[in-house]
Amino acid sequence: MSIKGIMRKYKKISIVIPVYNEEKYFEKNLRRVLKANTIGLEKEIIIVDDYSTDNTRRIIKKIKLSKNIQYYFKDKNEGKGAAIKLGIRKSSGDILLIQDSDLEYNPKDYPSLIKPILEGKTDVVYGSRTLGISKFGNKYSSFFYYIGGRLLTLFMNVLYGISLTDQPTGYKVFTKNVLPLLVNSSRYNDFSYEIEVTAKLAKNKISIFEVPISYNPRSVKEGKKINIMDFVKSIFVGFKYKFN
Repeated sequence: MSIKGIMRKYKKISIVIPVYNEEKYFEKNLRRVLKANTIGLEKEIIIVDDYSTDNTRRIIKKIKLSKNIQYYFKDKNEGKGAAIKLGIRKSSGDILLIQDSDLEYNPKDYPSLIKPILEGKTDVVYGSRTLGISKFGNKYSSFFYYIGGRLLTLFMNVLYGISLTDQPTGYKVFTKNVLPLLVNSSRYNDFSYEIEVTAKLAKNKISIFEVPISYNPRSVKEGKKINIMDFVKSIFVGFKYKFN
């Protein structure tokens, strides 16, 4: 199929933004998403608040709803994975992109993330911070986070016979063809949901295309939420999916 034919096939992109206690960064992040270039695709923004306890909900309620923007408030905190799955179920786009609610990931990278799908190369794209080190000069908030991400990626590569450079990346993009796989029979609601997604893709022989992205890390003091126990649970989930 020609690139023009593929463009006609994909008309809308759903951008799912899971959010929890991000009053400092959410509004600026949303403005960047609204301005982002989606290469001619209609933009649908789905915000899922995972029971924030700061002013995040108040900020979200000020947003004017439209056919392109919708938001949902969960009645209890379940985790990033649960928020993403709700966003997927509410989406109507031909392509779905997961966008973190802070400022670590820049929507200016959308064209690079979307293009491989529009060119018919893949159904899944991961944005790689590791590939972006040489291109954008990416740094990490600490050596601990850098090593943790690399070890988790190596673990999944060896276990599933894949060749990723950045498995824990927050930028993951999918065509609607693979979305049922991401929500049906899903067992995890926290950060380990992202390992579950990669494991499901690998077991179903769905290839993952990586592109370099820019990265602006924040520290725990600035609100970073992932920790060592998330790493440990991710290892457990990776093993469980491999041998179950």
